[in-house]
Amino acid sequence: MNIQVNQADVAYKEEGNGEPILLIHGFCGSSDYWSGVIQELAQTYRVIALDLPGHGDSAVQEDVNEIEHYATFIKDFLDELKIDQVTMFGHSLGGYITLAFAEKYSNRLKGFSLIHSTGFPDSEEAKKGREISANNIDTEGMEAFIEGLVPKLFSSNHLESHSKEITEVKKIGFSTSLAGAKNALIAMKNRTDRREIIEITDLPVLLIAGEEDQLIPPDKVFTANGKHLKQVLINDVGHMSMYEAPKELIRAIIDFK
Repeated sequence: MNIQVNQADVAYKEEGNGEPILLIHGFCGSSDYWSGVIQELAQTYRVIALDLPGHGDSAVQEDVNEIEHYATFIKDFLDELKIDQVTMFGHSLGGYITLAFAEKYSNRLKGFSLIHSTGFPDSEEAKKGREISANNIDTEGMEAFIEGLVPKLFSSNHLESHSKEITEVKKIGFSTSLAGAKNALIAMKNRTDRREIIEITDLPVLLIAGEEDQLIPPDKVFTANGKHLKQVLINDVGHMSMYEAPKELIRAIIDFK
């Protein structure tokens, strides 16, 4: 499906009926990240998964290059679909956007989840890494960048058994535009510390971490405690539970809802 948001094409998937949930993919991903979980979730919910600007089949939006801009883009997307409230699930970059959305538009949420994501900002070292990545994209192109990135998303202990999934994620990554990737890198580099949002929100919050996540380890995900918080650690997975352990991810989402 396609819809116009801010006069630009946005691609999305929608399946099922009932209470709406929105799935937001990570960096150099697309709505296809959720293909292994949408069908089962759609038995209970109206499931919506979109392609962020410059990712998948969505057009680049040049003025969407800060996390707050992505949050406003999501609000505008929901407005176009005439959805007043949603439960939001954000993977990695999608989690950063989800937190910014919770800060700016909490009245539009029934709850939210960070999946392999964190409220921490980038460290100085990580910021330099974003700059190096942007330079590598310029000099080497997207395919070489994706070839180096994707294996790090999976548990290093199970790379061989997930070779098919790694190939699929690479293919999705190759569809990311140069501008879309670089805008996302800028946004992630400049994002602020939003751990407090997780702590003080009145909304239900689900935090999901992978035991073997090389990018965002569990201690970076589980940064708060409270009655409104539920924490789920998925064993033997890295940064991609929707591929490495889809049944466990589905169970965590359904149990949260």
